[in-house]
Parts: sequence; C-alpha cells; structure tokens
Amino acid sequence: MQKLLLFLCSILLGCTSASWATPFAGDGPPRLSGQWQGPLKVPGGVLTLTITIVPLSNGTYYAALDVPQQRISRMPVDVELKDDNLTLRIEQAGSHFEGKVLAGGDKLSGTWQQPGLSTALVLERSAAPAAAQATKKLRLTPPYRESEVTFSNPVGKLKLSGTLTVPSGEGPFPAVALLSDTGPQEREADVQGYHMFGMLADYLTRHGIAVLRFDDRGVGKSGGDYTRATTADFVTDAQAALAFLRHTPLIAPQQVGLVGHGEGANVALLAAAELRGAPAFVVSLAGNGQPGRDVLRRQQGEIMRLIGADGAQIKAAQNLYDQLVDAVRQTPNTAAARAKVITLLRSSNTAMDEPMARARAVQLTSPWSRFFLDFDPAHRLPQVQCPVLLLSGAADLQVAAGRNMGILQKGLRQTPFGVEAHRLAGVNHWFQPDPAEWPIVAGERQPAFSPEALSELHQWLQAHTKPAAAPLPVTVKRPAARPKPLAPARTRARKVAVN
Repeated sequence: MQKLLLFLCSILLGCTSASWATPFAGDGPPRLSGQWQGPLKVPGGVLTLTITIVPLSNGTYYAALDVPQQRISRMPVDVELKDDNLTLRIEQAGSHFEGKVLAGGDKLSGTWQQPGLSTALVLERSAAPAAAQATKKLRLTPPYRESEVTFSNPVGKLKLSGTLTVPSGEGPFPAVALLSDTGPQEREADVQGYHMFGMLADYLTRHGIAVLRFDDRGVGKSGGDYTRATTADFVTDAQAALAFLRHTPLIAPQQVGLVGHGEGANVALLAAAELRGAPAFVVSLAGNGQPGRDVLRRQQGEIMRLIGADGAQIKAAQNLYDQLVDAVRQTPNTAAARAKVITLLRSSNTAMDEPMARARAVQLTSPWSRFFLDFDPAHRLPQVQCPVLLLSGAADLQVAAGRNMGILQKGLRQTPFGVEAHRLAGVNHWFQPDPAEWPIVAGERQPAFSPEALSELHQWLQAHTKPAAAPLPVTVKRPAARPKPLAPARTRARKVAVN
C-alpha cells in the first residue's frame, strides 16, 4: 500500500503544475469534458480516483488527477484520444491508463498500470450531487444584476469572457476582478463541484461590491493559448480586467481592486507593483511568498510525508527534484535542457519509458515552468502601490501559511499603504473549512467557502472602499417668514452639590 501511494504522490513539480495533451480531431465540440470517477483496487484497500478533463480553445485538453483519501489534488494528466481509444498518462506517478470511451463519453473502461500493479479500472462520469442539482434547478433570480461580458487584452491580443455581477441600486459601486490559481480554469474556479469563485462573487455582490470573474485564456469562451502563457502574461489579463471595470457604468473607477487565489494572488501583487494602472487594493488568498521552485519542493515533501514516506525516500526524491530544476535553470537552450531532464529521469527510474520522460521534459522546460521556477515574489513587494489583505488557511498543504505569509508581510511593510494578515484555523487551500462544518443541503454535506474568511474579507473591504454616494437633498427656497417676537428667557433649575 505504501509503495503504491508513493508512486501516486511522489510529485516532481508539485500538484499545481498544469498538463496539456495532443489535439483532438474534428471541428465539432470536444468529446471529453467533465469529471470521471472510479475505484482503484490496491493491496489493502480501494482508492477513489477522479479525473477532470477540460477542453482548451487551441484544440488540446487540460487534465488532472485527484485522490481525495490522500488529500491530493490536480496531479497533471496527459490525454491522448484517437477515435474511441483513450490514453491517460500520469508521468509524475509513473502510471498510465489505456482504454476505451464508452456510452457516448459517460464511461472510460480500460487498464490502469504502474510499476508493480496492473488492474482493470472503470471511470464513470460524475453526476452532480442531488443537492447541487436541486439547487441549480431551483435557482432563484439573485438580488443583483448579472451579465455575460467580453473584454480585450491589447497586450496579449486576445479577448476574455466572463460574468459581471453588480449590486442593485444606483451606484457607483466598488468592484473586484477575481484571478485564478495555477492551471487553466473557467470562471467559476470549479473543484469537484465546489464553485469557489461563484460563491465568492455571490457573497461580495450581495454585500455591495461588483465582481468580475472570467475564463482563463484558452478556456471556455476566452481566446488565447494557456499553454504558452507565463505568470507575467496573466498580469496583462488582470490589467485588462481592471481597465474594463474602470470603464463600466455603475462602477466607481477609483475603487477597483483585485482578489487573487494562489498564483492569482501573485499576479495581483505584480499588477499592484506597476506604477500605472495599479489596483486600488489587493486581496491575496493563499499567495506564494517563497520562490516558485521552493514552493514546489515543499509541496512534494509534504505530500510524501502524508503517505508515510520515510526520510530517506523524501531526501532521494528532493535530490532528484533539485537536479532537474538546476538542469532547466542553467540550460537556456530548450532542446539541450530537455535532453538533460530525460537523462536524469530515466537514470533515476528505469521503469519510465522514453515518451513519458520526454513529456515530462516538455513540461519542465515550458515557458510557464521556466518563469515560475525563477519567480521570487519578494523582489517586487516593496513596489506595491496599494493596501493589501493577506488571508491563508492553516490547513493549506500547497502553500504553507507560516512560511509564505511571513515573507509577504515583511515585504509589504516596506510600503506606506499597509498590510493586514489573517491565518485561518482549519481552512485549506481552497478556503474550505473542515468538512464537519460544511452545511447540509438536501441531506448531504456541501463544500462551502469559509464563513470566517468571508467575514474577514468583508470587514477589510468595508474599511478600504467607500459606499455609493447618496444623492444630495434638493433645497427648495421659500419666502422668508416674518420673525416671531422673542419669548421671555427661562431659567433652568440646577442642582448644586454642597460640600
């Protein structure tokens, strides 16, 4: 059991790195889009695997593996689809699935293989929980305005699409744009039925703040190519969102800010460090303070400890990680860097074949990886041009609150704008409280955004934004009234204490 879990979880670059696949054929709608779930029988028990597949606008797929029992999320998966033949490669775990797409895409049936294990696996399309279906079916008109919008990023030469929610009333209202974490995500930032950004937008709009949430470039209705983008490119998307909000009716242009999650928080801080067009304020939800390479290294160690790996196994895996990162950072030539990575991977794991090692090398040398490995948020923090709120969860396994929040606080204290920080007990990376605290809807516990986090966010935003200006009273001039005779003065009795 321990050996199997180690193969599933020994992540060379961490859970949050993205994975892309070969193009799917045809001009019609993609055949695979959604989540598939199934039981993987292993020595000593059963693991529930969830595969999420998201079609990108450039004709490729983004896919990720979740193993809830091991608190593992978004392990990258490569997708290859030829007719009904499907191959899913999870090279970081030394595993792959080969099978068929059945029942019109509702079932994936085949064989799961990894060193020491080969077993049949059936994945079925996940249906929304009964409570979620009922909520969606009975969704009432929200007490605010909601509209589909499109705006342009002139730097990236692309259009982005999203949803804008505006409070009822005359305005003008403060506004925020929501920026997503690593990996191509649609506007709701959905994680296994938990619509993080949808919930956040609903809460903020009900409390008087307009919210723009949008599909990442190359996802949903947004243009562009996510696979070629870096964190710096996402800054231009954030700036385009700010410009759009500032020119939108009912929005107070001087009160437009950014709320970023994970990598999106770092994108927001980078946008705030620009001299022109900086947001009025920034909220960082689990932002990174450490350099990217250190964040990913720590993630790897934390996950390996969770599955019971001993100190020697963790040390060996992180030594390999260090060698891979050094090979990429010290070799500007992409072809040469990939050759070094392939050699290191195959020499450390004889079970890894050439195609798998090559796919991993492509990931490690991608524009995003190169930027993120060298990215150190602390360098730009003193240049931030606005107040910042830092929120992190104490139960976050991906971005450790203790390590990262302290670095962010230290850098932001050098600015004259102020920083406030809160570490929330029991809250994870997606700002969910302990599952025991989730609300029960239609007899089922439903994931929810931490009420404590929402309260801290609301109070801080109230203090850093101004309410909509009330209309001035109309003054009506009346003829001067005749003065009344003065009344005789009255003397008011007063008690005096006598000593």
